[in-house]
Amino acid sequence: MSEPLVIIGNGMAAARLVEELNKRALGRYAVAVIGDEPRLAYNRVLLSSVLAREVSRGDIELKSADWWRAHGVTLLYGHRAVSIDADIRRVKLANGATLPYGKLVLATGSKAIRLNVPGMDMPGVVTFRDLADVASMELAAKAHKQAAVIGGGLLGLEAAYGLAKAGMQVSVIHLMERLMERQLDPHASAMLKAAVEAKGIAVHLNAETAAIKGERRANKVLLKDGRDIGADLVVVAAGIRANSDLAATAGLAINRGITVDDHLRTSRADIYAIGECAEHRGTCYGLVEPAYEQARVLAGHLAEQQVAYEGSVLATNLKVSGVSVYSAGEFMGAPGTDNIVLSDPGLGSYKKLVFKADKLVGAVLFGDTADGLWYSDLIRTGAPIGAIRGDLVFGRALAERSPPKAESKPVLKDLAA
Repeated sequence: MSEPLVIIGNGMAAARLVEELNKRALGRYAVAVIGDEPRLAYNRVLLSSVLAREVSRGDIELKSADWWRAHGVTLLYGHRAVSIDADIRRVKLANGATLPYGKLVLATGSKAIRLNVPGMDMPGVVTFRDLADVASMELAAKAHKQAAVIGGGLLGLEAAYGLAKAGMQVSVIHLMERLMERQLDPHASAMLKAAVEAKGIAVHLNAETAAIKGERRANKVLLKDGRDIGADLVVVAAGIRANSDLAATAGLAINRGITVDDHLRTSRADIYAIGECAEHRGTCYGLVEPAYEQARVLAGHLAEQQVAYEGSVLATNLKVSGVSVYSAGEFMGAPGTDNIVLSDPGLGSYKKLVFKADKLVGAVLFGDTADGLWYSDLIRTGAPIGAIRGDLVFGRALAERSPPKAESKPVLKDLAA
């Protein structure tokens, strides 16, 4: 008889885990997936594309209802899990029902950080994490003209791009001195700012939000330096935190996220965690590809294969506000490293490669990101590049006239976190 395996969270990590389990342990587990959103799992990376009307909601579904049925999965979407009793191995749902499990996987993702400032709960203030948020933003865009996005990271810029495409006048308010400071170096960040502003989006840096003001609904954002920015829609994209509330009900060890070992095991027997909710070796990954890698390793572990997760090389390879950007590894440089830079302002192209001894350890690309996968391979494998160092910045086609090659592996792509 198949062992009951319950997965809480119906997102990208959960969908990939089910897919990987079907490859490695078909029929071994009776799988049930619980998700609180009233819809099939979808690609959150494409939320801004839905907002910009570049793709439809149906286009971003990861798997059809027929696929889940064909793979024997009991799919309970629109049902919220409220507690876990690890002693009797049961999950309680909001409707009062309980589900028994032999093994339990938490893939509960993350939740948006809401700033601790006056006016945050006012009508017209939304976060940007799911399709319900997109619907709220679409509705506001039909009735209002000015939007402010608090946060100049990936999610904030994607929200700004989608709202601008929907016809709103958009301002980005960012606390730091440059956009996407976690993913780009100062030069690439400055190029991104120029590209964003070229789309008619105003960018305010070193800008700290003091309050959101309005009568019946938000109509402006007040900054700590005294400026105010008109906005009848305020989108808060100031970061995410691991969604570990449910894990707490089971008494699991939690730090920044649900702590897991190299087999994705939590502190309680037969309970696992993957994706944005998990903390591995002190790191919570807000990216898609680490979640996929964790899903692959966990599926192997559940199939009793000798596999372990040793962490992921952080890399971003995506379009931000319609502009291709890429970064990986130690792209800011560190003691003992040096770099090569190739910049062409006329073409809007920038490349920076960071080296330590005869290895590539970091890279930033802006505009032309075609070789991002290859650079990620070199960083991850630690392949010696001394023989091709002089040609490396010009791309794979030129550099690989020299002998050394790195084995091709998947690049780590962002989420929308």
